[in-house]
Amino acid sequence: MKLIRYFRSLSLNTPLLFALFTCCLPTFAQQNKPKPNVLFLFADDQRADALGAAGNPYIQTPNLDQLASEGSRFANAYVMGGNHGAVCAASRAMLLSGKSLFHVYDKLKEERTFPMDFAQAGYTTFGTGKWHNEKEAFEASFQQAKNVYLGGMADHYGVPMRDYDENGKLGEPITRGYSTEVFTDGAINFINEHAKSGTDKPFMAYVAFTAPHDPYSPEANYINHYPDGSLPLPGNFKPYHPFEFDNLMVRDELLTDWPRKPEVIQMILSDYYALVTHLDTQIGKIIQTLKDNGLYDNTIIVYAADNGLAAGSHGLLGKQSLYEHSTKVPMIIKGPGVPQNETFDAMVYLYDLYPTLSDLAGLPKPTPVDGKSLAPILAGKSAEVRNSLFTAYRHTVRAVRTPEWKLIRYPERDYTQLFNLTNDPLELNNLAENQQLSQTKNELMTMLKEWQKSSGDTAALTTKVIKPLEYDPATLTRKPDRWQPEYTLKRYFEGVKEK
Repeated sequence: MKLIRYFRSLSLNTPLLFALFTCCLPTFAQQNKPKPNVLFLFADDQRADALGAAGNPYIQTPNLDQLASEGSRFANAYVMGGNHGAVCAASRAMLLSGKSLFHVYDKLKEERTFPMDFAQAGYTTFGTGKWHNEKEAFEASFQQAKNVYLGGMADHYGVPMRDYDENGKLGEPITRGYSTEVFTDGAINFINEHAKSGTDKPFMAYVAFTAPHDPYSPEANYINHYPDGSLPLPGNFKPYHPFEFDNLMVRDELLTDWPRKPEVIQMILSDYYALVTHLDTQIGKIIQTLKDNGLYDNTIIVYAADNGLAAGSHGLLGKQSLYEHSTKVPMIIKGPGVPQNETFDAMVYLYDLYPTLSDLAGLPKPTPVDGKSLAPILAGKSAEVRNSLFTAYRHTVRAVRTPEWKLIRYPERDYTQLFNLTNDPLELNNLAENQQLSQTKNELMTMLKEWQKSSGDTAALTTKVIKPLEYDPATLTRKPDRWQPEYTLKRYFEGVKEK
């Protein structure tokens, strides 16, 4: 207004003066444009292909599919790996800190997280759901909190929830209901209260679900949503993994016996897809709340998952491998500055989302982070942020991939797999011993070593003691863990007792 009064006070009234004034209007409009809100929706153990928008014709995810059509989907998004069987702990630490697997462990107490950056920029920060990376780090990251779960595994009907007390600390746990719905309620209440407050501060809300992580116990109304036997087996289903590596008895692998029975894997998929569809329904409620409060158009919405899951692929059930089904995750971004109905093939990490959100929200560039902003890809200025991608699990598996090729190395077994992902996306045909591809194999091995060096990974690619590849699946025995509810005990553990 001061500028307008100034121009009015001038006696000049020329086209030049008018042009000068009007050309400045966009700049002033941009300065007065409100900062976008940020809603981060995080699933637990959702493989990338368990999504309608990814081309899965069997699963029902209408709200996420709509989000993808109104925004952009990254078809090659990955978790970098894990330090131990609870891959989600490392994954969340990387996401929140923007650092790679070898620069952050699964502890965040002394780390800077992206919610801290948003708080510093004047945002109201809110957190609900699963937090696997130290209580103190949560309290340092979020100004408001409701229904927070400190831990990894839990029965969906018995997740202990914590709220902030009067001192801004997480109080004692209370069980409140089915986890997906309780976390959704926390997010909806926050959005409604934020809108009702009349504040002009934007918000950054982090909603971390425990679904579709097992126990495979869908909410009661979603049981049999996908009848047993109605879903096809994964294209790379195997009754057991063809060779031994790391620990085939890690907890996730104990959810059914060996050999994997096709009908049991189909039961698992029925429950798993039901968990995802119920999650999609709850996300639809959160999105509708944004719309009801007039906040939808100016909110950056991210949907992603912490890691994938085998669910019968390659004879495995969990995420403790470096196959595509366990490391690739869904990633959708929608909101201001994001093109609609786009799918990008660029190879990206989950931890790229930290600098990406900073860019999209106009925050200062975060340092130090290993992640690379995906904003140039979204803006059409770049097709990629890296030309290869490196993944690791404990000290026992390493992998590198390019758009076409993937090499997986098992140091303890002195064994290598080579897959042409263009022709063999299910990773069924190992080409490592194909002499005609020896140059490709050597180039990928060199690339793997370069990635190790640049990432700070000191694991040997061949150990001094070589373990056998052969094993007898008939000798593997299992037992239920303490988190399995009655539904899964009856369905998957009939006659198997916990010791």
